[in-house]
Amino acid sequence: MSGDIDDFRSLLAKVGNGQALSVDEAERAFDIMTSGDATPAQMGAFLMALKVRGETADELAGGARVLRAKVLRVHAPDGAIDIVGTGGDHHGTYNVSSCSAFVVAGAGIPVAKHGNRAFTSKSGAADVLGALGINLELPIETLEKALLEANVCFLMAPRHHSAMRNVAGPRVELAPSRTIFNLLGPMSNPALVKRQLVGVFDRRWLRPVAEALGQLGLERAMVVHGQDGMDELTTTTKSWVALLDNGKVTEFEIAPEEIGVKRVSIELLKGGDAAHNAEEIKKVLAGERNAFRDIVLLNSAAAIMVAGKAKDLAEGAALAARSIDSGKAAATLTALQRICA
Repeated sequence: MSGDIDDFRSLLAKVGNGQALSVDEAERAFDIMTSGDATPAQMGAFLMALKVRGETADELAGGARVLRAKVLRVHAPDGAIDIVGTGGDHHGTYNVSSCSAFVVAGAGIPVAKHGNRAFTSKSGAADVLGALGINLELPIETLEKALLEANVCFLMAPRHHSAMRNVAGPRVELAPSRTIFNLLGPMSNPALVKRQLVGVFDRRWLRPVAEALGQLGLERAMVVHGQDGMDELTTTTKSWVALLDNGKVTEFEIAPEEIGVKRVSIELLKGGDAAHNAEEIKKVLAGERNAFRDIVLLNSAAAIMVAGKAKDLAEGAALAARSIDSGKAAATLTALQRICA
C-alpha cells in the first residue's frame, strides 16, 4: 500500500507539473485509483490536473486498459459492435444510439450496447431500455443468450465496472466538471468489441479517442461530434468525424444529404423522459417516417459501415432502412424483451 501511495505521488507530481504520462504510467495511475489505493484528495488532484492540461491519447489508452482488464466480461460473437456516446451534450435529444442499436442488429450485426442512466439529460440508454421492458440486472449468461438469439444486448456500465466505485467519491465531488472517466466509459465496452461508433461531447476529443481506441486493439472505429454540439452524427448540420481503420486515423465531415435526408431544426430532435422516448423508438421501429427516423438512419448507416457491411454511408442507410421497413429491427426489440424481461 505504501509503495502504491509513493508511486502515485510521483505520477501526481508529474501531471501537476504539466507533463504527459506514457501509456504504462497512466495504466499504473488508474490501477492504483481503481484499486482504492489512493486517497480521495490525491485522486481529485490527479483528475483535475489532467483536465486542466488536457488528456492525451496515451493517457486515455492507459486508463481504458485498466477498466477493460477489471471489467465483468461478456463474450460476444465475432463482428459485434457498440454504438455509444459520452453524453454531456446538454441537448436533451431522443435516445439515438439506443434506437440505432435495434436497427443495426436487425441488419444482421451483433450489437453489445454499453451505457448508463442519464446524468445530463432526462433519458439515458438504461432509462429508455428500462421503459421498453428490458431488465437491466441479468446474469451474464442471459446477456450472452440475448446477443446470440436477439443479436443485441444491453450492458449496464456500473454493473460491469465495479472498480469504478473506488473513484466515485472524487467524481461526485468534482461534478459538474467532467473528468477523463467521461471518456473512458465508452472506450471500455464489457464485450471488448473490436468495432465501435462513439459520439463525443466536444470536437477536441475526436482524434485522441480514435488514436486511443487504436492502441486498445480496435480494428475500426468512428468517433463523431455534430457541429451543433451533439454527441451523435447530426441531421441539423454537418458532423466532424475521426475514422480509425487498421491503425490509421483520418478526419473528415459527414452531411445528412449523403444519405438523402433533409436538415432539420434541433427542436425536432428534442426528446422527453424515458417513457416518452421509448414510445418514439417504437414508432420508428414500426416504420413511422419523421426526423427521429432520419437521424437514426444516419447513425445506423455509420455503424453498419464501421462493421464492414457497407462500403459507404448511402449503402449503410439503405440497409438500415431495410432493417426497419422489413420489420427486422422491431423483431430484435421483441426478442430482447422476451429474453431480458
